[in-house]
Amino acid sequence: MFKVVYYIERDCTCQMDGSVKYRSDKIERAPFQIGRNIQEIRRKLNMTLGHLSARSGVSKAMLSQIETDKVNPTVVTLWKIANGLNVDIDVLLKGSDDIEKKFNVSKKDDITTIDAEEGRVHIRVLSPFSMVEDLEMYLLTIDSGGKLESEPHFPQTEEFLSIIEGTVEVQAGANSTEITTGDFINYHCDVDHAIYNKSDKPAVLHMIVRFNKQG
Repeated sequence: MFKVVYYIERDCTCQMDGSVKYRSDKIERAPFQIGRNIQEIRRKLNMTLGHLSARSGVSKAMLSQIETDKVNPTVVTLWKIANGLNVDIDVLLKGSDDIEKKFNVSKKDDITTIDAEEGRVHIRVLSPFSMVEDLEMYLLTIDSGGKLESEPHFPQTEEFLSIIEGTVEVQAGANSTEITTGDFINYHCDVDHAIYNKSDKPAVLHMIVRFNKQG
């Protein structure tokens, strides 16, 4: 869980009740444009209200009221919507013309690595935190005898595995298969699933997890 911290943005401050107070006259008028900005950005991204609701955690009814300027959202709600649209909160205030094309580089020394299973599984987290439970990407190294066992994800969530090196056994529910270097597999992971390295050599895999919160 994340603690909400009241903070100062470049053009606004968050009040103790969660509302937004804007500094300049130009930004003071922003609340009456935020709804239209959100709607414009959402449509440019070909995203439905339902999709944005699933990604942001803000109800469809609330999103509809915000887009039609019937309510002035709190900064917490704005943060959720911005996260769902994958844009900075400033873009919601100033409009979609400020959307910048991404070109993000993560140097190898900056990529988070998680060691699990007593050091026999090494997980490099390639995707940014903003994509958690949306689209996640990992580089896995599973040592000989290592395993990565997981509980079911959201309904209809899928995993995509590319085997860069080695041989592993993949189990998903009642299904099981062995795959080796150059092979690819895609499966629903809304059931108990696991990857086992039963060989005598390390295995390297690229994993993508695509979540479907709409069910």
